[in-house]
Amino acid sequence: MGRQIAQTMHYEGAPWLVRDSREREERCSLLLANLGIRRGMTVCDMGCGNGYYSLPLAKLVGPEGRVLAVDIQHEMLAMLEQREAEAKLDNIETILGLLHDPKLPENTVDLILLVDVYHEFSHPEQMLAAMRRALKPDGLIALVEYRAEDPNVPIKPLHKMSKHQILKEFPANGFKLVKEFDRLPWQHLMFFGRDEGFDEADRGDG
Repeated sequence: MGRQIAQTMHYEGAPWLVRDSREREERCSLLLANLGIRRGMTVCDMGCGNGYYSLPLAKLVGPEGRVLAVDIQHEMLAMLEQREAEAKLDNIETILGLLHDPKLPENTVDLILLVDVYHEFSHPEQMLAAMRRALKPDGLIALVEYRAEDPNVPIKPLHKMSKHQILKEFPANGFKLVKEFDRLPWQHLMFFGRDEGFDEADRGDG
């Protein structure tokens, strides 16, 4: 749909995900506070990496909730599992996904969080379809992407997305924009729900 897909971040770059400056630069705590997480939820951290968001999500959903942490690199998942053990948490389930399939159970997820990862999906159409199946009827995707509209965001252009591009891709694949949060310093935060009037035959070109 007119967008060049970025290369996936290699696991050797994992230390950048947990850099000391990340909270100051991206206001990650503000993002978490505006996701609407409640205890007992099933939340997916899609493209979880070494678990920067998975661990706080696990604390927010509480022991009665669970976090499905999906990544395509088993090295990232191993780092996450080590950090989970050090934090004495036990409600994170790691899932080794495929490029076209996150291996999520259908109709079980309240919220799927995608932080700076959707633009790297090599098969975005198949992934959107799989995530749509995984969501409960009232479940949401929380999409976080660096703002392409802002030249001051110090990220390579290929790793940014504009709202215009996002709104070309998500509605064309069965989602509707539900709400937005525009107070993060560098990123869009857009929430999408399932468009129940969507016809699979109308799916947009990937």
